[in-house]
Amino acid sequence: MDFSYFQHEATKTDKTMPNDERGLMISLLGLTGEAGSLHTEFKKHLRDGDAYYLFNEKITEELGDILWYVANIASRQKLDLSAIAAQNLAKTTDRWLSKTHPDALGEKLFDEDFPVAEQIPRKFRVEIREVMVKEGMKVQVEWDEGSFGDQLTDNSYVDDGYRFHDVFHLAYLATLGWSPICRRFFNRKRKSDLKVDEVEDGGRAAVIDEAISALVFDHAKAYSYYDGVDTVAYELLRIIKDMTARLEVSRCSMNEWERAILEGFRVWRLVKENKGGIIVGDLVAKTIEYQPL
Repeated sequence: MDFSYFQHEATKTDKTMPNDERGLMISLLGLTGEAGSLHTEFKKHLRDGDAYYLFNEKITEELGDILWYVANIASRQKLDLSAIAAQNLAKTTDRWLSKTHPDALGEKLFDEDFPVAEQIPRKFRVEIREVMVKEGMKVQVEWDEGSFGDQLTDNSYVDDGYRFHDVFHLAYLATLGWSPICRRFFNRKRKSDLKVDEVEDGGRAAVIDEAISALVFDHAKAYSYYDGVDTVAYELLRIIKDMTARLEVSRCSMNEWERAILEGFRVWRLVKENKGGIIVGDLVAKTIEYQPL
């Protein structure tokens, strides 16, 4: 039985008027009541164990009643239950499953069809170290061909280690294959396609890249910078997906973003603790690792 058929048949058993607001409230209250009944059945099972032999039969009945009320609410709002189920499945798949098989190493990289001179190095090695200048201590990031942007401070009243935040951009690059900031610093902008250069590698995309880094960092402060944490809040991942919805990186799932964020903070914590280090990224294997200076 599919959801649409169930919804259609369930409507026939509704004894309230279709446009009666009291009918909607009855269904909402009914849904709450049935959820409470489901809790009661689990309480009995926890109390009596296998002696409560009607457990599966009872929860089947309660779940069926819950489904009826859900279908009724959808019908009253002129929504299709099958479409609702499909949308939810797409959302949970994006959140919890990588779109790519771990052995396949993902879809082709974003710049794979561009000239080699416009492709990010598939393997990169970036060195991060603190340097003393006349203004004080700053962080310098370098790779084989020179400096990786400007020297950085925390830009903060407190020492929070944000001066090492290029690690996050490098993590997005290594695990997602995306970072307009890194593409600019590696001098790999895709100038052979003017529109791609403008939209994907341009200023607006770079601002989004920086904004994600700052947004996630601010969120991570409340979670020990994700030390010992293996999940990122759904709300934060949803914001990131919305921010990148019109960019090529939109193909990456929330699950992939979560991994990029957690891997970035794993390496960032090591860099901060050791006041520098070497970052080794592999775009094909989608990995980022730390080595001491």
